[in-house]
Amino acid sequence: MADELPLLDIGRLGVQGAAAGRATVSAMGRAGTMRASVRDVAARAGVSTQTVSRVINDSPNLRPETRARVEAAIAELGYRVNNAARSLGTSTTRTVGVVASDATLWGPGAGIAALDAAARAADRWLATTYADAADPASVTDAAQRLLAQGVDALIVVAPHTATLPALRQVAGDTPLAALHTGEGAARQRAGAALAVDHLVTLGHRRIARLAGPADWLEATARDEGVDGALDAAGIRPAAIWHGDWSAAAGASIAREVAVAVRGADGPTAVAAANDQMALGLIAGLVAEGLRVPEDVSVTGFDDNADAAFYTPALTTVRVDTAGEAQRVVAEALGLPARGDVAEPVLIARASSAAPPD
Repeated sequence: MADELPLLDIGRLGVQGAAAGRATVSAMGRAGTMRASVRDVAARAGVSTQTVSRVINDSPNLRPETRARVEAAIAELGYRVNNAARSLGTSTTRTVGVVASDATLWGPGAGIAALDAAARAADRWLATTYADAADPASVTDAAQRLLAQGVDALIVVAPHTATLPALRQVAGDTPLAALHTGEGAARQRAGAALAVDHLVTLGHRRIARLAGPADWLEATARDEGVDGALDAAGIRPAAIWHGDWSAAAGASIAREVAVAVRGADGPTAVAAANDQMALGLIAGLVAEGLRVPEDVSVTGFDDNADAAFYTPALTTVRVDTAGEAQRVVAEALGLPARGDVAEPVLIARASSAAPPD
């Protein structure tokens, strides 16, 4: 066919012709009709193929100018690493396995997105699988599927109390980390305490808690933060309700909350464990004829993308999910931390005010 490229007979062309043939292949790589090879990159950068391999695999003890020259050649030729081939010569697949659950909720969804960005910044990528985090067998099966792919580390998003023990049993020597645990859990507690401190500063003494599911580690950390701040202020929780993180859960308990607010010594404020439940609660309280914040103040946690655009705009706590994801990826891969994780910040908006007289 006229469109077909002629075969190169290297034996007939000789050394000079062979060099021309290699130049043609390299040009084809730049044009995108054929993938550039390691040899093409080495020829362009003026180094050996071993040096190119060392750059690709982040080997130490390379001169910065050599690394820069190879990286420039990779970019110019549009070279793409064959990771399947690379994994045969190294002990890494450059893949981070993520076990996630409830990604339809804002918090876990934001966590997965942040982990993906952090992995790409570390020149890795994610292999994500979903499990019922309340079911250890489901979590174990999900982890085993990722481990069978040879992932370099496992990271858990939205872990339940039963999740981490189940994963530790199957992970073996594969590094295991979890988002918002350890240092992250301490920041969750500190953030929840900020919401209570804000309400106390406004003058509230009867503060209720709308908690997340009791088997979620993040819910436990936020509960501890609320209770610790109340205790420091010499206050007992006015009431405690539980939800499943969803806006529907907040709306479903609004009638019960409204009855309590209207009762003698009822709560004047509710600290919700996340924004979605807080927003659902506000909608339900308005439907019950209560005004927020004139009759009762409501705070959330997460500062999700919609929190500022509701009526009233939600007072909430902002956490550095992107920084936390970078910390966890670095921890799991044994890499240097890329920066400090920002401390939680209270974002005061219209849903909180001084208690009614």
